[in-house]
Amino acid sequence: MHKEFLMGNAAIALGAVAAGVNVVAGYPGTPSTEVLETVAKYRPDDVYVEWSVNEKAAMELAAGAAYAGARSLVTMKQVGLNVASDPLMSLEYVGVKGGMVILVADDPGPISSQTEQDTRHFSRFSKLPCFDPSSAQEAYEMIQEAFEYSEKYKTPVFLRPTTRVCHGYATIDIKDKSEYYHNKPEGFIKDSKRWVIFPKLSFMNHQKIEARNKELSDVFSSYEKNKLIPACDKYADSKKGIASGGISYTYAMETLKETGMVRHLKVSTPHPFPEKLAVEFLTGLDEVLCLEELDPVIERELIYICGKYHLNTKIIGKLSGDTACAGENTRDSVSNYIHTFLGLDTPKAQKLPEPPALPVRPPVLCAGCPHRASFYAVKTAMKGKKTIFCGDIGCYTLGNAMPLDMVDTCLCMGAGLNIAQGVEKVEPDTTCFAFVGDSTFFASAITGVVNAVYNQANMVLIVLDNSTTAMTGHQPHPGTGQTVMGEIVQKINIEQVLRGIGVTEIETINPLELEASVSCVKRMAEKSGVRAIIFKAPCIAVTKPKAPLHVNQDSCIGCKKCIRDLGCPAIVMNDGKICIDASMCTGCHLCSQVCPVCAIAGGDDHE
Repeated sequence: MHKEFLMGNAAIALGAVAAGVNVVAGYPGTPSTEVLETVAKYRPDDVYVEWSVNEKAAMELAAGAAYAGARSLVTMKQVGLNVASDPLMSLEYVGVKGGMVILVADDPGPISSQTEQDTRHFSRFSKLPCFDPSSAQEAYEMIQEAFEYSEKYKTPVFLRPTTRVCHGYATIDIKDKSEYYHNKPEGFIKDSKRWVIFPKLSFMNHQKIEARNKELSDVFSSYEKNKLIPACDKYADSKKGIASGGISYTYAMETLKETGMVRHLKVSTPHPFPEKLAVEFLTGLDEVLCLEELDPVIERELIYICGKYHLNTKIIGKLSGDTACAGENTRDSVSNYIHTFLGLDTPKAQKLPEPPALPVRPPVLCAGCPHRASFYAVKTAMKGKKTIFCGDIGCYTLGNAMPLDMVDTCLCMGAGLNIAQGVEKVEPDTTCFAFVGDSTFFASAITGVVNAVYNQANMVLIVLDNSTTAMTGHQPHPGTGQTVMGEIVQKINIEQVLRGIGVTEIETINPLELEASVSCVKRMAEKSGVRAIIFKAPCIAVTKPKAPLHVNQDSCIGCKKCIRDLGCPAIVMNDGKICIDASMCTGCHLCSQVCPVCAIAGGDDHE
């Protein structure tokens, strides 16, 4: 063993490698992304890693590997589990041979997601065991234990870290390479009675699953990471207790070191719930405070157990309004909950000097982002027309910000295409646009295009092709010609895919050529049926910037059109004059094409 300073996601990845993982697949999504990237970086030569086209594909690939006796890991964020839920719900009724861990990172807040979805519900819904780590160290250990439980009970299992576990850093104990477990897959053994799902098989396996989960509830009551922590002498006679899980347990422990420990139940396996341990915890208590993020899962389980065992214990938390029903827990919020619960004075924050006012930094598209040019071209071309702009998930969601204001809807990955079709059926006089990025196109938009062509929709598809999966950290995708393992492969051409589906009206253009782009949009908008524009220009993070531009103050008339129309963060006001921040400008020249008096120049003229 040795110590390393690691991000929680890196700890999970190295734990999987130490556990002998053979196959890792996933789809990038904050806060889960770094797990797969770390495995790819540190993997032994015999470990296969891929960014799958979406979470469903990743889930099915990992299942196939586990059928063949491999230890497999599939990674995603919480909303990605929705995409993977179809194979997930059937997979439990089939089971696995090799260990299979489904890592789903939940995002309380939410910080970078559409919803505050709680994977612990999916665990119960799909009848899969769930492990809920409270720290980077625990996550490292827990994923190894998860593989063992998966193989022993022949079931996939969830590992469900939340954002602060995923992205927090800690010095943790990890194994030396000589201590790694090496799994040798047996290979796939044909057995249609086991691997082919039929109603009769599902009926029999359902009974086995229910019996197994009842057994696991007992097993988890003695699992070392589910703990009943006794009260200190100060609270030995107290009739109050606290139950917590995940990062909330870590926050609670920090506070209870100061206040003194009350009887505490740590829940590391929210499903199957450690019922016997919970009964032992509840017995003799009058009131219990539940501390958890997202939904009141622990709280509801304890209320159920109190009813089942006729325990007269009051359970409080989210349902009772004693803790917040939404958003992240923090060290301070948990401290306040505990102090209030124990009847102690809430600690006063240390008085510090007044900090300087921070600049306002709303989320915007980067300076030089080609998506800004794409949105502006469409906006300019369609000015005064009845339109709807259906957006999608990615950097380009920021096209909703002023002054662009070019995202009228945003639901989930790939949804913009079908939403545009739905609006067109109700309002046929509306020119319906659907925006989708290149990575999302491959992940979840192709079926929407097929639906549009098949059902004779009238819409314009805008593919924003910046040659990367930008928002989650510039991962490769099928259109980039490279895999996460560094292999050079054939690029899948988006235009060819569209033509293969049956889209005949397609134009590809550089959005930074503003006049040509505006003409292209006008031309395509006048046509009927399904037509597509591929705005192709690389993300500024994957290409070399050009020389920055500058404003010729002698020519500038101060109209502020460049600021009002584009909202580029590199264009600023300095002492009442419009200037370009050379440290941010990438030389995209969009602003120079917008300026009505040609006061913006760059390149060789820049001084």
